Order: sequence, then C-alpha cells, then structure tokens
Amino acid sequence: HGLAVDVGTTTVVVRLVDLETGEIRGVQSFENPQRFAGSDVMARIYYDTEQGAHLLQRTLLAYLGHAIESFSCDPHTVYEIVVAGNTTMRDLLFGLDVYTVGQRPYRSLTEAELAEGSRQTTALVTTANKLRLPVFPTARVYGLPLVGGHVGADAAACLLAVGIALEDRTVALMDIGTNTELLVGNRERILAASCPAGPAFEGGKIACGMPGLDGAIEAIKLTEDGEALLQVIGNSPPQGICGSGLIDGLSELLRTSRINELGRFADESDRFQLTPDGQVFIHEQDISELAQAKGANVAGLRIVMKKFGIDINDLDRFYLAGGFAKHLDLAAARRIGLIPDLPDAKLVQIGNASIEGATRALCSCSARAQLETIVQRVEHVELETDEQFFDHFVEGCQFIPMRNLFCQP
Repeated sequence: HGLAVDVGTTTVVVRLVDLETGEIRGVQSFENPQRFAGSDVMARIYYDTEQGAHLLQRTLLAYLGHAIESFSCDPHTVYEIVVAGNTTMRDLLFGLDVYTVGQRPYRSLTEAELAEGSRQTTALVTTANKLRLPVFPTARVYGLPLVGGHVGADAAACLLAVGIALEDRTVALMDIGTNTELLVGNRERILAASCPAGPAFEGGKIACGMPGLDGAIEAIKLTEDGEALLQVIGNSPPQGICGSGLIDGLSELLRTSRINELGRFADESDRFQLTPDGQVFIHEQDISELAQAKGANVAGLRIVMKKFGIDINDLDRFYLAGGFAKHLDLAAARRIGLIPDLPDAKLVQIGNASIEGATRALCSCSARAQLETIVQRVEHVELETDEQFFDHFVEGCQFIPMRNLFCQP
C-alpha cells in the first residue's frame, strides 16, 4: 500500500492506495491540529520560529499517525508516502526550519539550496522511521517539489492533476482555500501565484462559521419577505454555516438588496438572522472577512492574467479546485464576484486537485520525475511586490461581478 497526503492549512486529507492496482482503499481527513498556533501560515511560521522544539511538526505527525492506524489494513504494509501541501505545511512536516519562508524573498531552505547548486530539486525524501510514522520503518516519504515561494507542493500537485503542462490551449486553475493557489498556462508557459486569502472560505473567523460537517448550513435561498430557506448538511438542526453556505447567503442578500456592493446592510443593522431563534446569523464582520478573502483572490487573478497577457474570456477552461469550491453554487459565486463571469461550460469544479496530484505521484515515479522538471520552468509571480496589488485588492473587496474588473487583458 501507499499513502497520498495533502497537508492543508486548515484540513489534512490522507488516502490509502493499493500500489499494484491504483485503487483507493480508504480516505481519512482531519482538521490540521497546528491551528492552535494560528489560522494562517505566517502565524505558524512565527510560532515555530519563536517556540522551536518542532512542536508543530510533532503535533501534525501524531495526528497523521493516528489517521494511518485508523485504516483497515496493516500499517506495516505501507511502503510509500507522497506528501503535498503549501511550502510552509510541507516543510513543517519534514522538520525543516521555515523561518526563511516568512522573510523576503519568502523561500524554502530547499529553494536556496537548489539555487546554490547543493541539491537537484526542491522535492524532499526521508524515511518513515525518521518521522516516527507507524508504517513499514524504511517506507519512503516523498515531499513533492515546490513551485516557488509560498506557491508550494500543493500547486505542484495541481499541475499534475490537471495536466496544464500538456495543454495546447490556455487554462487556469484556482485552488480556493486559506492560501489560494493560482495557475495559468499551457504547454509553452505556466504562471503561478499564491493569494493570502485567510480562513473565511473554510468557516474561520466567521461568527457562526464551522467546517462542512453535520449541522452546517450549506445552501441558502431568501424569499421576498426575507425568510431564509436553509439546506443543512445531514438534515439536522442548523448549528452554524460553512463556506459554501456563506457564499450563498451573501449572494442572496445582494440579490434581494439587503446588502449593497460594499457589503453594508441596507437597514443599517449589524447582522441577518438565518434561524428563528437568532442563534445562527451572518454578521457584518463576516461579510468584511469574506470581502477581504475574495479581494486577495481577485487581485491575484488580475495580476497573473495581466502578466500572462491574456483576457480572462479567452481561457479555454477555468478549473475550480478545493473542497470549498466543489460545493459552490456557480451562479451565487459569480454574482458576488468570487469567480470569473464565465459560462458554466468553461468552469470545471474538480474537488481536491492536490490529493489527486499526490495520488498520481504516489503511483508513478516517472510522474514525480516529470513534475520535478516542470516546476522549474513555472514562472512564480510574487503578488506582494506588485505595485498594483493593493488597488486591485480594494476593488476586489466589492461584491460585483468580475467582468466589471476585467475590462482589459
């Protein structure tokens, strides 16, 4: 057996794979236990640097070990593990010092070593016993290569999952999450960037926010008299609201003119109640959090598209990746300007592309070798140094369709 692991800032996903047949034998997922150190990568870099003792690594590996032992197979039949994740998450798992990822030029130690010629790739390799994972002791643990800066091994996995480097026509991928990864390209050229969106899309920093579990409101429709018709995961009483529900809610508030394009309530209240008892609601601060998360993504997309020199309408396909994006109502997301104003035929919701890419790499050593070559020709776009980022960010915080912001290539 083998394991494909996607270490997200918010959620960790583990797949058990039969290495002979490629069949997926099981899946485990759990909230990233490092969240006590902060919800974003910069907070965790700071914590790891200040506290030391590899506490974040040890915490993550303990939870990962428990997930592995939860599978029905004998853990000692696991001989291969492939890890995807953003630069910080991947390096923390392998026990690398992540201080340099938090300081300009925001590079992993592996990137610096590649630049100085002391390593051939940014991919990492170790053995399970060195990480104290409960599998075959000498099982190889392979960390996928990085694209560059904060654009990490999760973006590399997405490249593999979608096959952008094989495309004749230009396509784009947006992996929406705490750190949103952007990829635009074809077989000739690929650009990549990482947007610091924050945890709002996954229910973080939201007053009644929660993961997509039983009790989470995942879809909302408002009647003309303001009654909220709710779709709740598990058909249980509503306990909170997950990311897709929040997008639906904002879209409906906008459609019924209960909020304006700046996200302000028309009746000057500070919240909209979703349940009769008022226990679950959308607060004005929630709208602000989502506006900022959306603004970062819009700004990143505008900058990458401009650098590539293509109008967004000329893209052949636009892939929406990630667990959050998989459950998006496209019309609602378009209305508030979260995704491009493209026809449904061009928008492809593909779920967790990072775990898909990690699975392909797990089952094919040649795919790993190809990926190590591909990432070295990807052009990393540093959004934080672009002089137009802040202006694009402010404009992107408005709840208006993206077509109003993409008038020029």
